Amino acid sequence: MNTWANWIAVDWGTSNLRLWAIDTQGQVRIERDSDQGMGRLTPNQFEAVLLTLCEGLLDPARTTPVLICGMAGARQGWAEAPYLSVPVALSALGAGGITPLVTSPLIAVRILPGLSQATPADVMRGEETQIAGFAALHPEFDGTLCLPGTHSKWVSLAQGSVSGFRTVMTGEMFALLSEHSVLRHSVGRDLAGDDLDEIAFIEGVRQAWRAPDATFATLFALRAESLLYATPPATLRARLSGLLIGMELAATRDFWEGQKVALIGAGSLTALYARALSEIGAVPQIEDGRDLALRGLCAAYPHMFEP
Repeated sequence: MNTWANWIAVDWGTSNLRLWAIDTQGQVRIERDSDQGMGRLTPNQFEAVLLTLCEGLLDPARTTPVLICGMAGARQGWAEAPYLSVPVALSALGAGGITPLVTSPLIAVRILPGLSQATPADVMRGEETQIAGFAALHPEFDGTLCLPGTHSKWVSLAQGSVSGFRTVMTGEMFALLSEHSVLRHSVGRDLAGDDLDEIAFIEGVRQAWRAPDATFATLFALRAESLLYATPPATLRARLSGLLIGMELAATRDFWEGQKVALIGAGSLTALYARALSEIGAVPQIEDGRDLALRGLCAAYPHMFEP
């Protein structure tokens, strides 16, 4: 029995990519991944990487559609896919995007667009497809989505339309402070398997929530505590995480307060956001984000490749 795909869905990130071979019944037949993310490639390398990952999946007697989301459509990627401006219905993703130049007759490639916002200026690329996947699962949702990450996204979503969003660089700030600032001598390294000091984390969240405008001026106290009181690095690391997430929640209060809130993600970071939100009065639902990009690609596919 052959393994040829009816069409192929691809989520191409900065560091990695995932590929799903979809059969004629719309089911995933094969899933593959690679570490050949956008950050490691030049534009003329994308097609070869894709064809290698598609080995054994392409019917030689036809051209197989390939629908891609994520950083392959960035300015530094395969080809830049223009942004769609909010407010926008997520169904419009399927009508946007670009067709990059390919030389192989075995594939026809389309890359989905990202989303942009004029005021305040903001962009997203890749998350919009996860959001579209969430909307496909919850078409009546009216509230706020949070996608925790290096650059967290807060998104106002109502009945499948995005009215606005905000990006917060909390994850990147945590990495910079814990790895490249003087605090690195005090907060230690994140060791797999270490348990979070939840008390210290919640103390940080509460402190930042009560006085977000003063929190930046308190960060050096973490260094001072380690020198004066030998406070354990794990405790200080948890408090730093709580301070930064608490500042983020204060800065995005206008997005989520009084709204239904859903967190899209998985693992410990999403759990931290859920714990922090619960501490200050919100009750978020958690949606595993692993396969939402695939759902978003499946929702866009009929608009891009089928009449």
